[in-house]
Amino acid sequence: MSQQKHDDQLLFEQYKRGIKKEKQTVLFWQIIISVFFFALWEVASRLQLIDRLIFSAPSAVGKLFLEKLADGSLLFHLKVTLLETVAGFILGTVAGVLFAALLWWFPKFSKVMDPYLVVMNAMPKVALGPIIIVALGPGYISIIAMGMIISVVITTIVIYSAFREVDPNYLKVMKTFGANRFQIFKEVIFPATIPTIISTLKVNVGLAWVGVIVGEFLVSEKGLGYLIIYGFQVFDFTLVLFSLLIIAVLAAIMYQLVEKMESKLIKTK
Repeated sequence: MSQQKHDDQLLFEQYKRGIKKEKQTVLFWQIIISVFFFALWEVASRLQLIDRLIFSAPSAVGKLFLEKLADGSLLFHLKVTLLETVAGFILGTVAGVLFAALLWWFPKFSKVMDPYLVVMNAMPKVALGPIIIVALGPGYISIIAMGMIISVVITTIVIYSAFREVDPNYLKVMKTFGANRFQIFKEVIFPATIPTIISTLKVNVGLAWVGVIVGEFLVSEKGLGYLIIYGFQVFDFTLVLFSLLIIAVLAAIMYQLVEKMESKLIKTK
């Protein structure tokens, strides 16, 4: 018995080492690809294989980064965009989950809303930008609303589908014990769909960034989206690429945070 336990422990340790080694290998190749990409970009720019005016170079972007960091403008624009994105991301996700719960709670209402959801999902939400800005005014609220609207419909559809796909046998068991609709939702439906909700969060990270950056294109005088459009207007594409790289890094960090939250929730579960 003791020998069996020892063997199981060894197998478990071996499995953990294998997982760790695989993660290190993946990270290694991710770093190599990034280094290769930036090195190739720099060389192509210096040898004038690409137009330096349009595509700039990593060294120019790095120099601009240090300048913006030193004069404090990077932190200012970054805070504005990050605040708008996080607000749009949270509001879009919460509104989507609540609306999905409403659809699940009232089946007839969901049947009525079904074609409207399909139409709203197919509609390019970015095109609503000018209307939102006129309705809510040029400012933080309209930009956050853009970040929210672009993710709320897809969140609703995905999570409502997940609610409906919960094993009906669980519902029958709960009904057998006399559970009401709220208890069924609280004890079965919602816990069973947490993995889907987390997956939707990952998708919403990207969608919230798209909505906010488009909103800043249209109306803002601050934020990373504003820097992109300003760089385009004055033909400073180093500024455009600098802003894009900052957005990419921030979006990756938000995605990693959601993944960490997912791991923690799964372990707790």
